[in-house]
Amino acid sequence: VQLQASGGGPVQAGGSLRLSCAASIRTIVSNNALGWFRQAPGKEREFVASISWRGGGTNYADSVKGRFTISRDNAKNILYLQMDNLQPEDTALYSCAVARSSMATSRLDNYRYWGQGTQVTVSS
Repeated sequence: VQLQASGGGPVQAGGSLRLSCAASIRTIVSNNALGWFRQAPGKEREFVASISWRGGGTNYADSVKGRFTISRDNAKNILYLQMDNLQPEDTALYSCAVARSSMATSRLDNYRYWGQGTQVTVSS
């Protein structure tokens, strides 16, 4: 499975970005939960948001609750992350991933396919 994230870039604090993640194999992706993770320089990869296979279940890291929204379009095989009110601490490389199961999950070891990331840089 190939996952390609896009939509990152430079933005000022308070601004918004919408990330997209396109998957190459629809059958696997549409039956599994999907997630977004991020990794800042010098830090470990951390969970951002996850969504169940039908989109009815979501969970978010406390740091992004109320600002980020995860969604998916199974017909188009695309995962999204709408990021509003971005802050400098949101600066990181954002990656999408496919979970081993259909339930939304924050655990990194529950994900089996990872895509290349897209850089988000927020300036103050």
